[in-house]
Amino acid sequence: MAKYQILVEVQPRHMPEQSAPAQGLYVFAYTVTLTNTGDIPAQLISRSWNVNDANGHTEKVRGLGVIGQQPLLQPGATFEYTSGTRLRTATGTMHGSYFFVAEDGERFDVDIPMFVLDALSAGDGTRTLH
Repeated sequence: MAKYQILVEVQPRHMPEQSAPAQGLYVFAYTVTLTNTGDIPAQLISRSWNVNDANGHTEKVRGLGVIGQQPLLQPGATFEYTSGTRLRTATGTMHGSYFFVAEDGERFDVDIPMFVLDALSAGDGTRTLH
């Protein structure tokens, strides 16, 4: 088992009741599950996202923690949260990284590989990311 390892799972979904396609507004929610699969407690300090629409527009989002929290994940522990984003197009992608500090002082990044936001698909879009 790796000392510093966080499993990232993302489930995006379109929110049609909050979207206004005629005005070019598509709202998406995404639920992220973070699991510490390493053997050292680690705290999520910050996040960095790239939100891309189908027209090539990229919005960079950076900030401390997630949903106002900086969870400390013990080995085997899971933290889940739901957040959202808006696009000007019916499809797009997101990717980014989380910055963690382990209990022993080690600092490390956890990549969030790209996932698809799609208002045109009925699938649930669940992805397991490492």
